[in-house]
Amino acid sequence: MDTTMQVRPLQIENDFNITAGLENQAWDKAPSVFIEHQVQPNDNAPAPVETEVKVLYSQHNLYIGFICKDPNPRGIRANITDRDNSFQDDFIGVFIDPFNNNQQAYELFVNPLGIQMDGMRTGNSEDMNFDMLWSSEAHITDFGYTAVMKIPFKSLNFPKREVQDWSVQFLRNYPRSNRYQLTWSDVKLSNSCLLCQNGLLTGMEGIENSNTVELLPYGMSYQSSELNTPDDPSSGLDHGPLEGRIGGSVMYSPTSTTSLNAVLNPDFSQVETDAAQIGANETFALYYPEKRPFFMKGSDLFSTSEDLFYSRMINHPIAAGKVTHQSSSYSVAFLTAYDRDTPFIVPGRYGSSLIRSEKDSYSNVLRGKYSFGSESYVGGLLTTRNQQDGENYVGSIDWNFRLTDQYYFSGQAAYSDTKELSDTTLFDETRNFGQSSHDAAFNGEQFGGSLISTEFSREAKYYDFSLEYSAYSPTFQTQAGFINQTDRREFEASQSLSYYPNTRLLSQGRLSVSGTWRYDFDGQFQERYIFTRLSNSFGGQTNLAISFLPLNDERFRGRLFTKMNRVMINARTNPLDALSFQGHVGFGKDIYRSRNPEMGKGYNISASSTIKPTSRLELNLSYDYSTLSSYDDDQSFYSGDIFRMTGRYNFTEKLFARLITQYNSFDEQIQVYPLVYYKANPFTKFYIGMTDYMNHFDQPGPNGFNGYKETDRQFFVKFQYLIRS
Repeated sequence: MDTTMQVRPLQIENDFNITAGLENQAWDKAPSVFIEHQVQPNDNAPAPVETEVKVLYSQHNLYIGFICKDPNPRGIRANITDRDNSFQDDFIGVFIDPFNNNQQAYELFVNPLGIQMDGMRTGNSEDMNFDMLWSSEAHITDFGYTAVMKIPFKSLNFPKREVQDWSVQFLRNYPRSNRYQLTWSDVKLSNSCLLCQNGLLTGMEGIENSNTVELLPYGMSYQSSELNTPDDPSSGLDHGPLEGRIGGSVMYSPTSTTSLNAVLNPDFSQVETDAAQIGANETFALYYPEKRPFFMKGSDLFSTSEDLFYSRMINHPIAAGKVTHQSSSYSVAFLTAYDRDTPFIVPGRYGSSLIRSEKDSYSNVLRGKYSFGSESYVGGLLTTRNQQDGENYVGSIDWNFRLTDQYYFSGQAAYSDTKELSDTTLFDETRNFGQSSHDAAFNGEQFGGSLISTEFSREAKYYDFSLEYSAYSPTFQTQAGFINQTDRREFEASQSLSYYPNTRLLSQGRLSVSGTWRYDFDGQFQERYIFTRLSNSFGGQTNLAISFLPLNDERFRGRLFTKMNRVMINARTNPLDALSFQGHVGFGKDIYRSRNPEMGKGYNISASSTIKPTSRLELNLSYDYSTLSSYDDDQSFYSGDIFRMTGRYNFTEKLFARLITQYNSFDEQIQVYPLVYYKANPFTKFYIGMTDYMNHFDQPGPNGFNGYKETDRQFFVKFQYLIRS
């Protein structure tokens, strides 16, 4: 017998402006369902608070109202902040899977003050960079809070059907002594497929999403200054001219399943700056997340388990275009871009090289995926990148088979064909790719390479395990992706036991053990380690994890290092609405990864805290310190830290002022980023701000302090406006 929870929303003729208190008379006639089940910390317990949900729809919009009871409304956690920044607050939400195939779902959340959060769920992973146009209102009452969502069908992809039956889940986050996660349908952790346990939104008729057009023009002005002589702080700043740029994008959706996007002279400046990472003892290129709107939208359609497409390898495009199509059983996505200042990652066994160039390139990415059953699919990916005298082509197939409620078999296989640039002035490193006759220098060589990765896993409430094998040949390269280490064959295994005491002191915990053995393609041993971890969640939303490497051996640049035991301690807590903290300490032996590697001993410390003195002011502080010295004679190899402080004041839910200050002792650089911005919605925005870099010099010069002198500065103003019809 089908026990799936169902709700048939009330159809209304006329749209209306939403209010937080559900005052419109249509709400009185809407059917009600209740969020009665608990998922975390105990999926066998009922929800500790009452939550009523009402659903309406018109030809153009879906309306969802939430009435959230609370025995202590003064304990509600709610702050006025930027969108996607309220996950430590109370909030309500919905998962919507219009295709009802358990592959992807929209995630929409609202805190008790109406602040929006949204994302895209694919399987059990989430992409919170996703943004969508929708409306929300919410306010705190004397019995709890109420919230309303108004979701335009123009913002959703859904199948062509006369009658729509969508997979849906209503949720509530209730953070108190524990973080309680509550759902409408009964979700069991013994079933690893979260979306498979959704309820149904049934019987919607006559809804529309066709011939939608979105225009997003922008205009910006900026002025840049830099030192006349880079190594002379007394040379003064060269103030460049005031410059301007205009451009924009257009999106056309002829149906609810197809979208065409194009951008001309796009502005891909990153207002959200990258947080610095410590790379003092890192020989591989560092990964930074994508933050540019054109690439974030629909990024889930291009993703695969291996990073064969990494959109930040398209650096400074003149123009780009994208076509996507989704149906219940398959999706197709194509992206093309003509790029300037093209970067290259040249991978290797012990390190990779990141090369920045002034070369132009033409990139194409084609992705297709056929879905069947719950969470099962087979997909393909093709990437091409062409320069004037070089090229790289990569083709792959990938799969995920959900064998039962708890068992999965997934993997990816790929082949690359590369013709290097013929320009050794750009890159002339002569390291060989394994035992092949090819080297890393850009000397016009042509070669092919392969990749394969597979995993068999069990995901369940009490016991998980996985078995993995992966192989990256020495000459495999993906210039449109992010593969920074090759010439390796790896065998990995892991297992974990979870327990759920469900007491006020200890809600849940996990003990896990994993191991990895790595060889190069000539069969020589390169690395092995065993990693153990004990993690426990305590009252006060506090988690403590202790990890230990009882076995850790690695060959690096011809030398075998053994018995590199390490201990790591991680803690995080969010006991109060106004305070959260997380920290990490790691200490033990490690390799100093120089040309002549040595055994070292050292430690690293990182800590971050969020402080909210008021509901409108938020301070984020982070600190990272790392040091390593010789194991034999205490000679220091490196020691340094990175400090970052972000202060944000929210005048309203749309108007913000922000100041980021970042200090990096490794580069001896201070960076300052003040910004004021108005955000009417995720796409209509106004920014005014500056960037300021100060470097340390040993020689004296005018201005500055303690040897730090201003070296680069930019002022900018930007406005973009979304027009939708």
